[in-house]
Amino acid sequence: MPGHEPEGSGEVLVVEEPSEEMRALFGVAFSGAEHFAHMLAEQGELRGLVGPREMPRLWTRHIVNSAAVVPFLPGRGTVADVGSGAGFPGIVVALMRPDLDVTLIETMERRVEWLSDVVSELDLDNVEILRARAEEVRERYNVVTARAVANLSRLVRLTAPLLRQGGSLLALKGAKAEAEVEDARGVIKKAKLEPAVIHEVITPGDELTKIVEVRRPKR
Repeated sequence: MPGHEPEGSGEVLVVEEPSEEMRALFGVAFSGAEHFAHMLAEQGELRGLVGPREMPRLWTRHIVNSAAVVPFLPGRGTVADVGSGAGFPGIVVALMRPDLDVTLIETMERRVEWLSDVVSELDLDNVEILRARAEEVRERYNVVTARAVANLSRLVRLTAPLLRQGGSLLALKGAKAEAEVEDARGVIKKAKLEPAVIHEVITPGDELTKIVEVRRPKR
């Protein structure tokens, strides 16, 4: 697979190049996504954000995977990305939906610095960054997103207080999505949220991504 070597690397490391299907998926947001990918390729390993073994699948496993959540976002409103880390899916959401107000919530200082650099570099004026734990945030949002943060039971406990009436948690999950939903049924009910729904999304590269949606009733 064609790729390039990150700057400052002492070894040849192949970085995945986006396919035409991936370019089409991002549309007008592709240039921003490509810039984001280059930043990750050049600084991600050095800053402890992405491991070297992730580079050959940087687009497939991280950037395109994050884009799977976009079809389930509302037409307008606010989004909070809990545990943003390297920017998945928060930065991708902000790129693809510039009409939404996106808040990136992250506790680690070095990751907050990275996110600040990305937001500045990509000129994302629809993004706010909060250095905080989810349970410290008092704002309410239309949508809360999360990827690789915690199992669904813990995630519901963390994020339920952040949801407005009619708002939803959108959690990117893998093969264990069904088991996590089953384990979390009691926690979801106790939080007075609607039963979880699993959406299966096939992304470019024929990757299956599972989006677990848990909604707070409007009333």
